[in-house]
Amino acid sequence: MNAVDNNESAQFREGARQPVTSVRAWESLDSRAHPTVGCVVTLESGHQGRALVPTGASVGQFEVADLRDGGARYDGLGVRDAVVRIETTVAETLAGVPAGEVDDHLDGGPSNVTLAVSQASARAAAAASGQPLWRYLNGSGEVSLPCPMVNIFSGGRHAEGGVRVQDFLAIPLAAGSFAEAIEVVWRVRRRAAQLTEERYGTLMSRLVADEGGLAVLAGDDAEPLELLARAIEDVDENVGIAIDVAATQIERPEEFLSTLERWCSRYPIVSVEDPLDDDDWDGWTDVTRRIGHLQLVGDDLFATSAARVDKAAGLGVANTVLVKPNQVGSLRRAADAVAAARHHGYATVVSARSGDTEDDMIADLAVGWNAGQIKVGSIMRSERLAKYNRLLEIEAVDGVRYGGWPR
Repeated sequence: MNAVDNNESAQFREGARQPVTSVRAWESLDSRAHPTVGCVVTLESGHQGRALVPTGASVGQFEVADLRDGGARYDGLGVRDAVVRIETTVAETLAGVPAGEVDDHLDGGPSNVTLAVSQASARAAAAASGQPLWRYLNGSGEVSLPCPMVNIFSGGRHAEGGVRVQDFLAIPLAAGSFAEAIEVVWRVRRRAAQLTEERYGTLMSRLVADEGGLAVLAGDDAEPLELLARAIEDVDENVGIAIDVAATQIERPEEFLSTLERWCSRYPIVSVEDPLDDDDWDGWTDVTRRIGHLQLVGDDLFATSAARVDKAAGLGVANTVLVKPNQVGSLRRAADAVAAARHHGYATVVSARSGDTEDDMIADLAVGWNAGQIKVGSIMRSERLAKYNRLLEIEAVDGVRYGGWPR
């Protein structure tokens, strides 16, 4: 290790050693205008970190639950009790605790309580270290900008009243930079909107789903897939399609597998997510045998749990782990899932949630964890663009190279 590396390591340690002096929280709103938690952590050095946590619509049974108030406010979705818990119990527990050790004291709480504090503490430690968050998380290891998986059409719980399949996404397979990758998918989405307008009229091309994707009327599940394939053919054939089935929302998902196989043989599909229920291990073994030559992503299957990644690897199930920190409630536990995936040779995709905020932290997480891929949503809506803009900044200002499509 050279002198520069030693200096950087000393900075990282200094930021992580700074004690927590204050933890404040408030009730904020996510992109669906549902309550969520905001938090700011202050260190002895005076450095602060701020975080807003996301919420999901498609929530698996193995995720750590949020704390909601119940009652009349926001139809029971209020989070004032979570705010009070952070400012009393959690603040008292963390008083004087080094920022780098905060996550060790957060196990077992509701996700919107623990993740808010975890993220804010990491930001504060990074500020105290004088480093961008991605570098603080990574130390002096290898990093790269992730390949974006960009939502073009939505259905399921992301677009109630539309098709059953949750998301149809575009993946730039041959871009040479992150900026080029974003431009490619921007052109695909623009062409997809034009095709939607031609088929359904102007209004449908202007309406967007929870993650900024286009939505089509309920009917044939293949309709958005056909429109996306046409848009890719018109714009750039070096773009692949990813499908998030979100099978927990589909009745008899095992019957859907034949349709899915047909699609994979007909369209340029390179990635399939959650084609079966989150505890159907036998089914996942079968689907891995049938379409495991593609990127086969587990979301609800893994729930960002290192233990579930270990189990899947032992069974030879799936090959890619979706990483959502709010599924496990802390950055440390999410990082453990990334490490488990890497140990078993699984790819990783850091993901936002359908109810997200303008907080851009997952951009830094995807770079700092060298995840390889990121799934944010569409090229639409400011809470989505905040993440893309942060990655564009990291590429332009910090000079981090683009990793490209990792498969």
